[in-house]
Amino acid sequence: QVQLVESGGGLVQAGGSLRLSCAASGRTFSSYAMAWFRQAPGKEREFVAAISWGGGSTYYAESVKGRFAISRDNAKNTVYLQMNSLKPEDTAVYYCAAPGRTLVVVTTKDRVGYWGQGTQVTVSS
Repeated sequence: QVQLVESGGGLVQAGGSLRLSCAASGRTFSSYAMAWFRQAPGKEREFVAAISWGGGSTYYAESVKGRFAISRDNAKNTVYLQMNSLKPEDTAVYYCAAPGRTLVVVTTKDRVGYWGQGTQVTVSS
């Protein structure tokens, strides 16, 4: 069982930065790839970024490539999402996600086994 708790959301002006954190429970965190998804009002939840279990591989949605960076600290059981050059269209609830089993990278909702509760990010123009 994996429990995920996000933090770091808030209100920021366009062009600003935020860093989201996701603290995970469980002794096998280092065996799980991790991901971030987001859901804007009235839209489907969409993939944002993912990172492999060792942190050596990262994956991004085209809409955030070059602006967002995912990283992890396995000693702290934490995954991060650094968001720079934020745009109003980045406004959404951001969810931390883990696959249903170890050693599987998750970039689509159907592979997610565990979700965090979400944290709101609002970017004003």
